[in-house]
Amino acid sequence: MQIRFCGAVRTTTGSMHLVDLNGVRILLDCGLNQGKRKEAFERNRHFPFSPASIDFLLLSHAHIDHSGNLPTLVRQGFRGQVLATPATRDLCDIMLRDAAHLQVRDVEYVNKKRISQGKNPFEPLYTPDDIPPTLERFRDLDYGEPMEVTPGVTVMFYDAGHILGSALALIEIRENGRCSRLLFTGDLGRKDMPILRDPVQVRDVDILLTESTYGNRRHPPIENVGNELAELVNSVVAARAKLVIPAFSVGRTQQVVYFLRELHRQRRIPPLPVFVDSPLSSRATEVYERHPECYDVETLNLLLDHEDPFCFRGLHYITEVEESKRLNSLSGPAIIISASGMCEGGRILHHLKNTIGDERNIILIIGYQAENTLGRRLVEQERRVRIFGEPFEVRARVHVINALSAHADREEMLTYVAGMGRLPERAFVVHGEMDQSQPFAAELSRMGVQEVLIPEVGQTVLL
Repeated sequence: MQIRFCGAVRTTTGSMHLVDLNGVRILLDCGLNQGKRKEAFERNRHFPFSPASIDFLLLSHAHIDHSGNLPTLVRQGFRGQVLATPATRDLCDIMLRDAAHLQVRDVEYVNKKRISQGKNPFEPLYTPDDIPPTLERFRDLDYGEPMEVTPGVTVMFYDAGHILGSALALIEIRENGRCSRLLFTGDLGRKDMPILRDPVQVRDVDILLTESTYGNRRHPPIENVGNELAELVNSVVAARAKLVIPAFSVGRTQQVVYFLRELHRQRRIPPLPVFVDSPLSSRATEVYERHPECYDVETLNLLLDHEDPFCFRGLHYITEVEESKRLNSLSGPAIIISASGMCEGGRILHHLKNTIGDERNIILIIGYQAENTLGRRLVEQERRVRIFGEPFEVRARVHVINALSAHADREEMLTYVAGMGRLPERAFVVHGEMDQSQPFAAELSRMGVQEVLIPEVGQTVLL
């Protein structure tokens, strides 16, 4: 058996790892690289293997940095099966269509400049026409359902508790009377978070591929979120201002809506208009409503009481462009939740442009912000940023709530590894920037994991 690390190593984007064993090739994730445009474009277009040679793809979840390059893989010859949970398949249906639309739109924008400069135009990685043949490759695999992909090799999914349908992928290899177990965490979720069930503890793992997004950080207690959010909402109400929340369409938007609903129910915030301004967020919320099998007990009890966890008085889901534009002239108080979560595109840029210069307004960051993104620059308190190429003074207050993160932090990940019973013999630390991966790898070594490696992109390890 060998593993080739093709993406999301020493960084948090482009998750992709190739496992060769017993004559079968299994790809773990096929994420889109995001970041510097030219470098990301080249990496997304050119795979370090033949897509036609892949037999199975295990998809941990639907976030674009894990699923977003699937249409390119299919376009270049992949004819195997994409194994995913039913919820992940449904989310990919909407998210890949949205990604295809953005691919076309972004390339059209870039090509205007290239053509005016006498350069050859780019082609998009994929278009909306590539999505149906991609979705045809999907096969549902429920949590806990074993599937033999080749004699002696079985795969199984366990609930990762990260977003709806997210999975830990276990590969069991039986050879010469011995069974080896390889676990790929994808993105590991957290215990006691609203809406979703806790991550399932997998035991007796021999080889571990673990994320390390927050490998050197500790999240504040989730109990703090309600207090902080209530304080911010009441602040903009008093100032008749706007609270603008960049949020990932899948996962984070639904969390924020859930918390705001609870604050309304508890009468800790007054009634005020709340706008979810993202067609993708609206469609993702519909998918959430179709998959109660992923919910925790508290959310299921709401449904039994005929309560909708994603709806309350004053909440409006905005889909049409003209409705979105009208929000620009809206006077406060109001809350606007919009994508993208890292402020790199989408409608959130228009809302930031119209609110960032007013010191009464608040920009609330609630998710991970990768390097070289506008969201990271806001978190780092840069006083002057560019939006649509124009410079803007940041006068609005920027506030960060890290407790809403759907990624396990250092302590939560170490606790998960300790819960495996016997420790893994080997661990590969992926999906993290080096200031997070290195300290986490050191902690795994101190725990007693015999061999811990932070691989380099393109590195192949023989097991």
